[in-house]
Amino acid sequence: MAACDALRDTRFPLDHGSTAMPAVGFGTLIPDPAVTKAATRTALEVGFRHFDCAERYRNEEAVGEALMEAIDAGTVRREGVFMTTKLWNSNHRPERVKPAFEASCRRLRTEYIDNYTMHTPFAFLPGDEQDPRDEQGKVLYDDGVTLLDTWRAMEDLVDGGQCRSIGLADVTLEKLKAVVSAARIKPAVVQVESHPYLPEWELFEFCREQGIVLLAFAPLGHAMAPKVLEDPVITAIAQRVGKTPAQVMLAWAVQRGSAFLTTSTKPERIRENFEISPLPNEALQEIRDRVTTRIRFNSVVETGVPGFIPRVGVEPAKSG
Repeated sequence: MAACDALRDTRFPLDHGSTAMPAVGFGTLIPDPAVTKAATRTALEVGFRHFDCAERYRNEEAVGEALMEAIDAGTVRREGVFMTTKLWNSNHRPERVKPAFEASCRRLRTEYIDNYTMHTPFAFLPGDEQDPRDEQGKVLYDDGVTLLDTWRAMEDLVDGGQCRSIGLADVTLEKLKAVVSAARIKPAVVQVESHPYLPEWELFEFCREQGIVLLAFAPLGHAMAPKVLEDPVITAIAQRVGKTPAQVMLAWAVQRGSAFLTTSTKPERIRENFEISPLPNEALQEIRDRVTTRIRFNSVVETGVPGFIPRVGVEPAKSG
C-alpha cells in the first residue's frame, strides 16, 4: 500500500511557484456544468488534489462551487488543492490578460491560482467571442500581439502574487524554446498531449533539463483509434501486474517523470484513474522499446483550435 500511495501522491516541485504540483490530476473539460460539479466532487472524495480548469470550458463556476463545498465541509483545505486554469486565445493582448485572470479567480471562488497557463500559443481576434471566424469559417487570428507580449503580461501576474506560477499548453518544442530563451520567469509547466503513442521524448527531455514539469493531457489516448488502451504491449503488462491498461499507462506517465490529467464523469472510472501503483522497471522499458505506433490525436498545436480529430482510414505511423 505504501508504494501505491507514494506513486499516486507524487508531487513535482515547480521551478517558479510556492508549492509542488501533484502528478495525478483531474481535467474538467466536461460540457455540462452540473455534471462537472458532480465529477469534481467525486474526484475530491477519491483523493484528487490537482484540478485543471480553463476559461474556454465555460464551467469554472461549477468547479469553484464543488471546491468551496468541500472546503466548507472540512474535506480539504484550499492550500491542499492545486488549481490550474488557462488564458484563452482571445485574451492574448497584454491589457486583457489580468482581467481574464481575475475573472477566472472569481468564477473559481479562489483568491489565487497555483498555475495559470496559456491555453495555446495562438492569439485569436480579441473580444468576447471565443471562436472568432470569418464568413468562410476561417479562424480570425490576431497579428497585433506576439507570444512574448502575452508571456510578459503573464509574468506580471506572478509579480502580483495572486498567480503562483505560469505555464504553456499545446506548444511545440520550437515555440517553447523561444519563450524559455527570452523569459524573465520560465514556464513552470508545459501541458501537451502525451501517451505511449505520443511520448514526446524530445520535448520531455528539454523540459527536464529546464526544470519544467511536463503535464500530459489525453494520457489514455482519448479512446480514439488506434486505441492505445488496446495495444498488445500495454494489455499484456496489465495482465501480468493485475492492473487495468489505463492504470498501466498512468503509472508509466508518473514513473517516467511527467504529470497527467484524466477526465471522467463515472465515479468508478474516476477512482480507477486515481488508484495507480508502480510498474516494474522492465515494464517501463518494454513500453519504451516495444510500443512503436506514433500518432497525435489532437491537432490544436497546428491551429490553436482544440479538438480531437478522428482519422478515418488513416494508418498510424510506425517509428523506425
